Amino acid sequence: MVAEADVKKALRKVKDPELNLDLVVLGLIYDIRIDGGKVEVSMSLTSPMCPVAGELLNQAREAVESVPGVEHAEVELTFSPPWSADRINPTIRAALGL
Repeated sequence: MVAEADVKKALRKVKDPELNLDLVVLGLIYDIRIDGGKVEVSMSLTSPMCPVAGELLNQAREAVESVPGVEHAEVELTFSPPWSADRINPTIRAALGL
């Protein structure tokens, strides 16, 4: 059985190239839905104008598909609600000066 913790661990390997922090730490992962071997992830970006959006989505999908038991992964992009730095853990946000 696929566990959400394992999916999040895999997503931590995907880093935002601008901030060099992973998708989970940045609060860019909005939702993870697991149905047997199928995993759906809703994520956002730090900016709707991100020039590497497609690459980040592909990296996230590949990371999720690398989790044992995952047969298929879909990663959808959402900006509802828009991402803000408030989604970052307060300790990390303070260390970044945000």
